[in-house]
Amino acid sequence: MALYAIIRIRGQADVHPKVESTLKLLRLHKKFHCVLYPEDLPGIKGMLHVIKDWATWGEIDKETLVELLRKRGRIPGNKPLTDEYVREVLGLKGGIEELAEKLIRGELYLHKLEDKIKPVFRLKPPSGGFKGSIKKPYGSNGELGYRGPAINDLLKRMI
Repeated sequence: MALYAIIRIRGQADVHPKVESTLKLLRLHKKFHCVLYPEDLPGIKGMLHVIKDWATWGEIDKETLVELLRKRGRIPGNKPLTDEYVREVLGLKGGIEELAEKLIRGELYLHKLEDKIKPVFRLKPPSGGFKGSIKKPYGSNGELGYRGPAINDLLKRMI
């Protein structure tokens, strides 16, 4: 089982209503927002197919996930996510490392912890810019759609 990192690449202009509602359901309200969902979640494949022209996604690895949680993770009150908070509130002795491990294995779901950890990560534009067009699919010299493990390189440039 893999954990998908889904990043909205394009803004809010000219979005089809069906695409807009799907982006809202995934909590991708603004450009450069990122969410994490397991690939075996019912309906996720269909939702990704609907938003393929507005977002990019792929399997996140543990190292990138730990960095994302440490640098961009937030708790209610917009305070940073810390190891102490994870140990205290979630009862995970290993802190953020253990949280990342449980998220990847599918033992915890970030979208079900929303009262403890915010499920949306606000990223910055990638350093060095995008390598291709943000209006073309990833396979044909673009940035949109499924990109597999290459999502980790993009995430590292956006954290």
